[in-house]
Amino acid sequence: MTESGSTGSTGPAGPDQAGATGPVLEVRDLHVQITSRSGVVRAVDGVSLEVPRGEAMGLVGESGSGKSMTLRACLGVLPAEGKVTSGSILLDGVDLVPMGQRDLNRIRGPKISMIFQEPMSALNPVVRVGSQIAEGPQVHLGYSRAKAKERAIDLMRRVGIPDPERRFRAYPHEFSGGMRQRVMIAIALSCDPEIILCDEPTTALDVTIQDQILRLLARLCRDSGASLVFVTHDLPVVAQICQNVAVMYGGQIIESGDVRDVLLDPRHPYTLGLVRSAPDFEYVRESLVPIPGSPPSLVSPPAGCRFHPRCEFVEEDCKVTPTPLRPLPGGRATACLHWERCLEAVAADKASQ
Repeated sequence: MTESGSTGSTGPAGPDQAGATGPVLEVRDLHVQITSRSGVVRAVDGVSLEVPRGEAMGLVGESGSGKSMTLRACLGVLPAEGKVTSGSILLDGVDLVPMGQRDLNRIRGPKISMIFQEPMSALNPVVRVGSQIAEGPQVHLGYSRAKAKERAIDLMRRVGIPDPERRFRAYPHEFSGGMRQRVMIAIALSCDPEIILCDEPTTALDVTIQDQILRLLARLCRDSGASLVFVTHDLPVVAQICQNVAVMYGGQIIESGDVRDVLLDPRHPYTLGLVRSAPDFEYVRESLVPIPGSPPSLVSPPAGCRFHPRCEFVEEDCKVTPTPLRPLPGGRATACLHWERCLEAVAADKASQ
C-alpha cells in the first residue's frame, strides 16, 4: 500500500469494497451472557447498531457498560465463560454468529481486524515484530515470504516506525508503548480489512502519543477506505476521530446519532451526565459534575430504565417501563421516556454561561 492509499504491488485491493452499498457491519438485537460466580451477567443486552462504510463510529460509556464485549462478540473472541445467546452480527450481510472458528479465522484479517488496548499482551513477546506483521499476508493473501516482508516493512514505514528495515527484526520489548501500538495498527491493516475494531487502543499512552496514534488511525482508515469502530470512555477522543456515536449503559445502547449532535446536544440523561463530567470538551458548563451513584449490576439489573436510580429527571414510569431506543428527527435515537427534559437542561447550561 502506498502513502496515497493505493495498493500498488505490496497490498491487495480492499475486499468487496468496490461498489458495495449498505453498512459494512450490522449488529441486530445482540445478547451476550457471561457465567460468573455471582450469576449470569447480561453483558450485552439487546444491542443493535450499524457501521457505515468508510466511516468511524464511537462506542462510549463507563467501564462495564458492555462496549468491549460487543466488539469481542463481533470478532468471535469472547472469553471462555461468555457466549452469544441470541441476535445476529452481519458482516457484508453474512451472519458471523453461527460460524465456527475455522470460518472465522478466514475472515479475521482480510475482512475484519482488531486493535487491542494493551499491545504488550496482544503481541507475541518471543516473535519478531516484522514476522507478526507479515503473518497475515502470508496466511490469508498467499504472499511469499519475501513479498510479505516487503509488505510489513512498507506498513511499518506508513505507521511511523523509524528505520523499518532494521526494526523488522526487533522484538516487542525493544519498542516503546507508542511504537508497540503502531505495530498493532500495522498488523490490523496488513490484509486491508473492511472494518477495524479498536478497543481503547490509546488508554495506556500519554496525551502526546495518544494524539499521534489517533491522527494516524484516522488517516490510514481514510486512505484505505476501512470503517472503524472505536471503543472508549474518552469523549474528546470520540469527537476527534468519529462521525457517529452510540452511548452504552448497563449493556444497552441508550442514545445514538451524529457525534456532534449527541455530545453537544444530548437527548438522554446519561449522555448529559457524561458530557457534564468530561474535561476538555466543548459542551458548555460552569464546572465538572460527576454522575452520582454507580453503574447497575448486570446480574440483576433494575427494572425499567437501567439509569433511573442515578437519573435527575426520573419519573415513576421510568422505574417500570422498558425503554428501547426510539427514533428522533435527524437520524438520532434515544432510550429515554422523558428526553425533552434534556433539552431544558442543555438550554439552562448554555444560559448560565
